[in-house]
Amino acid sequence: MEPDHKMDKRLKITEIAARTQLSISTVSRVLAGKANTSEKARAKVLACARELGVMDGMAAGRLLLNSLVVFAPQRAFDERSDIFYYRVIQSVSKGLASHEVRLRYCALEENDSDAQIFLARMNEPDTQAAILLGIDDPHIHELAVDVGKPCMLINCRDRRMRLPAVAPDHRAIGERAAEYLFEMGHREVMNVLCLRRYTMELRLAGIRDAWHAHNLRFNDRRDLLVVPSFSARETEQLVSEWLNQQKGKDLPTAFLVGGDFMAAGTISALQNHGLRVPQDVSVMSIDGFNLAAIQDVPLTAVHVPRDELGTEAEHCC
Repeated sequence: MEPDHKMDKRLKITEIAARTQLSISTVSRVLAGKANTSEKARAKVLACARELGVMDGMAAGRLLLNSLVVFAPQRAFDERSDIFYYRVIQSVSKGLASHEVRLRYCALEENDSDAQIFLARMNEPDTQAAILLGIDDPHIHELAVDVGKPCMLINCRDRRMRLPAVAPDHRAIGERAAEYLFEMGHREVMNVLCLRRYTMELRLAGIRDAWHAHNLRFNDRRDLLVVPSFSARETEQLVSEWLNQQKGKDLPTAFLVGGDFMAAGTISALQNHGLRVPQDVSVMSIDGFNLAAIQDVPLTAVHVPRDELGTEAEHCC
């Protein structure tokens, strides 16, 4: 091989595939450290990668591909619909920007995803690896395994543990949020959550853990409001209806809310009923981006490491 063909800083999987006469998916699996490749293929790929001068980058724990597809629910691509997923995608994009990696996007439903769309994008020659963000459909996970290209899950799980995944500890998040309010002296807390995904169920389980640790009995009818979505509008409507039903009754001293837009809706409902935040009632959010842009109210929040999720997934692809 000619010495002037050395690569600068990034892996050209297509070139390694051409030189070794192996498929792109095989090269991808070898460079991602997957076990489902023959020893002969592994040796050829690694030898070629060393000759091309790219092994130093791999030793540093960073595999830089030429083309990556992010599959996520449609709302993840709109900051106003899902700030959490939007920021995760931005962190992936930012991390890859300096490495000349082409990043493409494809919307999929969380469940009952369109398998044909997924396979069509995964089988495109330019697709060398994929990230599944918040995709819970087990059939899609099965297909990702069968395709054989590197695939990283973010904030979702492969129940058969075949695909690598990165996600925050949602149960610990819920427990810590409730624990903080108890440390601040609150005992009457209303929890406002959207339980659309198992991750939110885990947060609720953590909240229950905190109540149990303080010898408090959690009563779903008394202590929980379940909102159909994470939107501010639906949260405001539900909390307003609940407040109307509480006339003449003692109100909780704090609201623990499962998302930032939901917190904005909760604050609006409280203010419309003549309650000041935080003077009359405290509101705590789980997610923790800067709510000052939409609510001029001091707000305590549990910060979930969104940017770090994207960065970690990028390193593990």
